[in-house]
Amino acid sequence: MGGTAELQVEESTIPGLKVVHLPVHRDERGWFKENWQREKMVAAGLPDFRPVQNNASFNAQRGTTRGLHAEPWDKYISVLSGEIFGAWVDLRPGKGFGRLFTTHMGEGQAVFVPRGVANAFQTLAGNTVYSYLVTEHWTDAARAGYSYVNLADPQLRIPWPISLDAAVISKADREHPLLAEAKPLQPKKIAVLGGSGQLGRAFAVLAQRDERIALYTRAEADLLSPGFASSLDLSNCSHVVNAAAMTAVDRAQTPPGSAEAWRVNAVAVRELAARCAEQGVPLVHVSTDYVFDGAAREVDEQHPIAPAGVYGQSKAAGEQAVLAHGVNYVVRTSWVIGQGNNFVSTMRRLAEQGIGPRVVDDQFGRLTFASELARGIMHLLDTGSDPGIYHLQGSGESASWYQIAREVFALCGYDPDAVHPISTQEYALGKPELAPRPANSTMDTAKLQATGFAQLPLPELLEQFLHASRVKP
Repeated sequence: MGGTAELQVEESTIPGLKVVHLPVHRDERGWFKENWQREKMVAAGLPDFRPVQNNASFNAQRGTTRGLHAEPWDKYISVLSGEIFGAWVDLRPGKGFGRLFTTHMGEGQAVFVPRGVANAFQTLAGNTVYSYLVTEHWTDAARAGYSYVNLADPQLRIPWPISLDAAVISKADREHPLLAEAKPLQPKKIAVLGGSGQLGRAFAVLAQRDERIALYTRAEADLLSPGFASSLDLSNCSHVVNAAAMTAVDRAQTPPGSAEAWRVNAVAVRELAARCAEQGVPLVHVSTDYVFDGAAREVDEQHPIAPAGVYGQSKAAGEQAVLAHGVNYVVRTSWVIGQGNNFVSTMRRLAEQGIGPRVVDDQFGRLTFASELARGIMHLLDTGSDPGIYHLQGSGESASWYQIAREVFALCGYDPDAVHPISTQEYALGKPELAPRPANSTMDTAKLQATGFAQLPLPELLEQFLHASRVKP
């Protein structure tokens, strides 16, 4: 079958399965084609496919039929000689399970097959050579991750050009299960480091309904341990989310705390970014408003970083290590509220104990609930948003810590006037190791919203949080 004058990528009826029409240059000697050309094909619409192994299958007889096999990796198939009829069945869990797509292929066509889509072909000419590039090295152990469906499944009714009774088929392929018995091939995992922190616990809630999320606690991925990243097995991971950090901003100003902050927030992040790049796995790194000096009332992703304290400096260094790899994400946030110790929980506890706290009234920003932060990160991954820096913060007007404390007291049924305002300068008296805080921590989130992420109202989230975590008598 002939090719096209220009490279074209066509969507199929199975999501992620793409048909590639290749230019084939012919003359009296034969033909030539660029069978795989990453730069051109990614520009034309293929994923940034990075194969590690190339296999070829020679099929001597017309009617040779192989499949249907769904494998735990992506692959790119093409015909080097002859002609085939190809059939693909979606074996990924979800509404598309069992969806069929078929097409004829010659030297002018190729197909990108995503992980979890079963592949089969039937040769329509003798001496057909079939080639496929794959993103993982094949091993005997890898076969355990396969899923299969029968070539003759009556529910699929694949229109094979040559009857399967007359086809050349292996015994194993004839005995594959019917679609009704085929096991869905689960997607790759999203590894979340820092599984016991506030953000990690929010991801744990999402993991109850999203089997892709795999949590790693410090026991399983300790960023303080030199060389920790080299031991991470990322072969079955689609992404890594680094929700682990040294966040004790005041202790980071001390010599031992400074060493820990630089180790966890900078050195370990650089090692993690290198490991992810080596394995071809995009990294999502969670960063902070402390990379800014707080002079501007609101900052977007392009605003120059200027960290004032050790914590912010170490996080800024981690950002740069992550952004050195073009497929990665940096998600900056601030004032995170989730399960664990946080400002809102502390204010409620003080209200219940009858204590009127003194709270700074000259630092402004927005709360970010860990549930929203986790949801926003998953949104970026699920929508295939462009890598780079994103600001993810609560919605609404900027407020001071003092204003937020008053709101917490009021929502809990206590007198908000029990909260007393104090300046940052007054609060710092007698605290020589207090880290500098940004006076303004308000972030422009327009870039994130442009990806289609709809933020939930902050007042509603605050009320829900206080209700869900209310201390029972």
